[in-house]
Amino acid sequence: MAGTALPSTLSIQTSHISFTSQIKSFKLASPSSLIFNFEKRVLVRCSAKKKISFVDQILDYIEGGPKLRKWYGAPDLLPKDGSNEEDGEKEDEFPEEARDAVLVTDGDSEIGQMVILSLIVKQTRIKALVKDKRNAMESFGTYVEPMAGDASSKKFLKTALRGVRSIICPSEGFISNAGSLKGVQHIILFSQLSVYRGSGGIQALMKGNARKLAEQDESTLMASGIPYTIIRTGVLQNTPGGKQGFQFEEGCAANGSLSKEDAAFICVEALDSIPQTGLIFEVVNGEEKVSDWKKCFSRLMEKTGK
Repeated sequence: MAGTALPSTLSIQTSHISFTSQIKSFKLASPSSLIFNFEKRVLVRCSAKKKISFVDQILDYIEGGPKLRKWYGAPDLLPKDGSNEEDGEKEDEFPEEARDAVLVTDGDSEIGQMVILSLIVKQTRIKALVKDKRNAMESFGTYVEPMAGDASSKKFLKTALRGVRSIICPSEGFISNAGSLKGVQHIILFSQLSVYRGSGGIQALMKGNARKLAEQDESTLMASGIPYTIIRTGVLQNTPGGKQGFQFEEGCAANGSLSKEDAAFICVEALDSIPQTGLIFEVVNGEEKVSDWKKCFSRLMEKTGK
């Protein structure tokens, strides 16, 4: 498409921004009054490859570009995967903040999303590691700070852990692949190691890698020096949570099952009970009704001497 010559004056009024050309007039909400005069004429070319609005092109052309767009309340233009190239560059721009957030690893997984929903109900500040940042933003809005990147990258991990008090791992693989978790006060690992160890035949072959990761996660976590809670469960079921009781006997995870919703709920309840060193217990659905989870965790800690 041929280029279109635009006039050399951009006028920003108190109640709106107006850009006048020989063809159209554009208006946007604005809190201030500014006038920009340019000595050179601007030539704008339209490209079918980029879906950026005409007004965004004008605002980006002015010195400050994206910063000015933020100033006037327009949203950031993110790539299709939702990632932000400036995330890594900003990691040293801000001082250490208060550690009041919970980081959920594998936030795209079914259990991870259930954990996030339980945390939202408790009005917890949430950060989540996801593969699709844009999808997470559409799903959870401002309740969650989604982050997409390689957890084995020291730079990315440092950014992800900023402000994090506790970590909930709803699946295997994060602990053994991550680097330093310095500053984290409590890690909750949801483990199906008992199920993997009890598998035989083809199931054992199919779950071989998952078992290896689960074993590595548990051993790495126990050697980390960070207070931890390892929740070993039985086979996960797509049944409603809160409808059944529980069983915590040793060995129950090898033969029992647990509702996915109950599993996510227990992970979140464990945040309020931090052991001195570490706590490992098994849980499946059973007959025992739990009305006070703090007392339940205290009992389990006393039982294991942790």
